[in-house]
Amino acid sequence: MGFFSKLKKPEGSEEEEEGYVELGAEPSMEKAKITVRPFVIENFEHIKPILDVLREGHTIALINIKPLKDKDIVELKRAINKLKKTCDAIEGDIAGFGEDWIAAVPSFAKIHRGPKEGSGEKKEESEPVEGVTEVTEYSTEVPEE
Repeated sequence: MGFFSKLKKPEGSEEEEEGYVELGAEPSMEKAKITVRPFVIENFEHIKPILDVLREGHTIALINIKPLKDKDIVELKRAINKLKKTCDAIEGDIAGFGEDWIAAVPSFAKIHRGPKEGSGEKKEESEPVEGVTEVTEYSTEVPEE
């Protein structure tokens, strides 16, 4: 009796088995552990899908804020404030990088920030790398009119 015939049917088993297992051929999004997804905010209403995916907890949102920044700075601050409150509620993190981008992540991730000035940690003095900018904190205070 061969090795494979012993595996096909266990001893003492009354049931006949097929000898193969059918696996799903199509990959599903459920198997993905983390999704990195870009977004563009052109008006305040465009933050709803971003908030929804952050609440689901498996998506890192990279958000281009330039269109709204060019259009209406007060609406931009309102949108950032809403994103920040949602990130706080889900214990996530939010930070800006460059002039026109924000990264928002759920609780499983943390955005690395360099040492703050005056924190006692000495920053390495190095040549700036082209195309790489520092991560910045966003103030969500709306100026009073």
